[in-house]
Amino acid sequence: MDPAQRRVYDKIVGGRRGKIQGPLRAALHSAELADRWQALGELLRYNTALTPRQSELAILVTGRACRSPFEWYAHKSEAEKVGISPVVIEALLAEILPSSLLEDEAVVVQYARELNATNSVSDGTHARALACLGTRALVELTALVGYYTMVAMMLNAQEIPLPEGETPAFPLPQKDSP
Repeated sequence: MDPAQRRVYDKIVGGRRGKIQGPLRAALHSAELADRWQALGELLRYNTALTPRQSELAILVTGRACRSPFEWYAHKSEAEKVGISPVVIEALLAEILPSSLLEDEAVVVQYARELNATNSVSDGTHARALACLGTRALVELTALVGYYTMVAMMLNAQEIPLPEGETPAFPLPQKDSP
């Protein structure tokens, strides 16, 4: 690593993440990109009006929609840590709206599903999410889904591997041969 990359690396491992994995492994090849990436990620992951459960639900929906095995792997355990049940996680993996969610969580899942599927949301979903979450959380939810879409794209395109011995929950998107 050059000195700029080392500074960013040290910042990442010295922060809340405690390690460098996933997309930051690739982004670190561009120190400025990695530094801004990790700052935005830290903001969206830890410092929004969303609850940790709401955030992890949106991230799982996005990881599944983007077919990113690493994102799913990393956030499945984070979802479990914040008390999301295995039944809910399995429903999200199967791309089914879990029936056992609280209202605010169901709103987050529906919003994230629509945003991932259509790159927007219906007026009804937007109104329901706004009423349930408020303006700030809704803006942050939209940014969170966009950020984790970028994460998934980096993970998939750069083929960031799962830790040794881990099996992907679903296959990577197929790549065309040249």
